[in-house]
Amino acid sequence: MAITKGFRALVDEAMAQVTTYSVAQVKARLTDANTQMVDIRDVRELAEGTVPGAFHAPRGMLEFWVDPASPYHKPVFADETKEFILFCGAGWRSALAAKTLQDMGMSNVAHMDGGWAEWVKQGAPTETLEQHKARRLAKA
Repeated sequence: MAITKGFRALVDEAMAQVTTYSVAQVKARLTDANTQMVDIRDVRELAEGTVPGAFHAPRGMLEFWVDPASPYHKPVFADETKEFILFCGAGWRSALAAKTLQDMGMSNVAHMDGGWAEWVKQGAPTETLEQHKARRLAKA
């Protein structure tokens, strides 16, 4: 099997078509009630922590959780007043995911350049997995 378009080309295409925010731009939006951070990393990656207030939506389930016609739909994605800023480990999966959500019809989606690694590198605020779980349980 010959790969005719590699991952880098796919990521570059997505980056050219989606809104990309720097860590500084995301930090400025972190307390904005109209911004919802979405951590699309695998559940095992959450052990490293996450962005405070982020909603965890694993990449493998994202399209199903976003689509209201899906039996797996999550109501958090129905709020059209919010901008959903996706992030992953390095900014590649989130670029592809943001492009996919745009293809599904979402216009209120963006992603964070550099992902979690850049967030941590720049000393941005984090919450532990335990804090994330407690916050999620408090909302339930």
